[in-house]
Amino acid sequence: MNNEKSGFRKELEIWLSDAKKIVVAGIGNPIRRDDFVGIKIVQNLKGKVSDNIYLIECETVPESFLHQIIDFNPTHVLLIDAAILGQKPGEAKLVKSEDLEFFSAYTTHMLPLRVFCDYLSQMIKTKIALLLIEPKNTDFGEGLTSEVNDAARKIANFLLRLLSG
Repeated sequence: MNNEKSGFRKELEIWLSDAKKIVVAGIGNPIRRDDFVGIKIVQNLKGKVSDNIYLIECETVPESFLHQIIDFNPTHVLLIDAAILGQKPGEAKLVKSEDLEFFSAYTTHMLPLRVFCDYLSQMIKTKIALLLIEPKNTDFGEGLTSEVNDAARKIANFLLRLLSG
């Protein structure tokens, strides 16, 4: 395990330490290979988490789920998405919503995540962060590359341990 992966894991553990109700939202396009990683992680968690965790497969429209998120009234919202970070495929970085304006990463689809996060934080008192994962291939097609699929499995297992504890 390299330092980057250790870093995001420790940051995520600290960020979730006071969580009571959590939304985990996977964002991505199912026909753009590794862009599907956020949804894949959420799918890997389905049926394995408690009722205080709300799992959402947003695909490319997280704004369509605003009302469900607001109604759930979470203490924490974790958005999981592919983003070009200049890292190795499968490496991840945790970015808090308040740091989005200072963070430069290219997401693999055009979503107004900053606007989404700003609106959500105006509607409810919640902590919001993005778990961004470096894709290898975002061409049209189905199925994650082996590196990103392996990272998705490891991240889902880590989240499962973290959310169960």
